[in-house]
Amino acid sequence: MASGSSAKKVARLAQKGKGKKVRFQGGTVFPSVMAVVIVIGLGLVTYARQSAPSKNTPPTINDHWHVSYGFYHCDSFLANLAGTKEDGSSAAYAKYNIHSHDDGVIHWHPSALATGNRAKMGVFFETYGVSVNTKGITFPKEQNKGVSYKVGTDKCKDKSGKLVDAQVQVIVWPNYDDETKSKRYITDFNNIRLTKDQMAITIAYVAPGTEVPMPETASNLPELGAKDSAASATSTTVKGATTTTVAATTTTTGG
Repeated sequence: MASGSSAKKVARLAQKGKGKKVRFQGGTVFPSVMAVVIVIGLGLVTYARQSAPSKNTPPTINDHWHVSYGFYHCDSFLANLAGTKEDGSSAAYAKYNIHSHDDGVIHWHPSALATGNRAKMGVFFETYGVSVNTKGITFPKEQNKGVSYKVGTDKCKDKSGKLVDAQVQVIVWPNYDDETKSKRYITDFNNIRLTKDQMAITIAYVAPGTEVPMPETASNLPELGAKDSAASATSTTVKGATTTTVAATTTTTGG
């Protein structure tokens, strides 16, 4: 049986403990860490869902789209990007299978990495080493003599003829033959999506308020696409055999 002094000590401890909250050992660190882990986990799940391509979302690996494009500086178009990149000079082309034919047309016959919601302008820019962001437009040395237009430094004339600070804009027309419907982007250019065949896109460095025109190749985009498809078919003759034609859709390069 506890002595009288021991009983008094227990009573005093019980009295001190009244009204106090039970806490995790180590304070609030553990609950906080768990909360952060949950938030990060949810974020990763959301990102994965958005970045993963859908087999049912065009363009698929079986599509071959043609998109008219042009780079516009102040009041005129620059030269089209040169080279098909089929010579192995672009690791991005080997990765995505997206390129041009010196014709002002993006040829989008993608690998799995450039299908569905991964079909974005950044893929094309990466293939040719062109940087397009809110700070300006920069070409590699083999394209347009490596020129660079920097916001805050390189100016353009506004409608009144006054030199003013220019800005980067990308104008997207869903249909190459309809100038009345377009969307203007002033940021996040790499993530502009290609959602259908025969779109038209102008990447511009202009004064605010400038009316940016469609790419020059938009007017004959169907003809350029048809020419590309014809050139993509290859004929091979083997001695003692008949001549056969292989459709472009069965190859992974060219076109």
